[in-house]
Amino acid sequence: MTDQATRPEEEIPGKPTAASRTTLSHIMTGSDTNLLGTVHGGVIMKLVDDAAGAVAGRHSGGPAVTASMDEMVFLEPVRVGDLVHVRAQVNWTGRSSMEVGVRVMAERWNESTPAQQVGSAYLVFAAVDADGKPRRVPPVIPETERDKRRYQEAQIRRTHRLARRRAIKELRERRAADGIDD
Repeated sequence: MTDQATRPEEEIPGKPTAASRTTLSHIMTGSDTNLLGTVHGGVIMKLVDDAAGAVAGRHSGGPAVTASMDEMVFLEPVRVGDLVHVRAQVNWTGRSSMEVGVRVMAERWNESTPAQQVGSAYLVFAAVDADGKPRRVPPVIPETERDKRRYQEAQIRRTHRLARRRAIKELRERRAADGIDD
């Protein structure tokens, strides 16, 4: 494993957004369906986590674990026979964490119609060393105007995530101080 965690004062060179961007494609079969006959949301979520994990590992240059799924939106149902494309990229990096944005597209395997967006998600990954301890990640370098917008939006989501975590912690501490045991 790298010695990034032992020398935090060293500057890690940044990586452009495109360096770790990837697409995972999968055809949906009958074993992927829910009781309604469409593809189970959990199957899509696993594909999202797989693609995001590959991107996080590529960007960080080693293992990265899912810390949170900030948001998962299902826009349209996915059907058996759909070819699903899960596109992922690093939107933002911190010291040891990365936000990965994911877009889920689907197209009929036997038609020549364009793929339609059926979902999106934002996941936070933490880069870890061999002992499971956080390790530094290279800064992401947004390349396009779209990448710059995604970087700024990711910073907003991070601010909201931290504020929400702080507010919940304070509420729980107040309830505990008041003798309320949940």
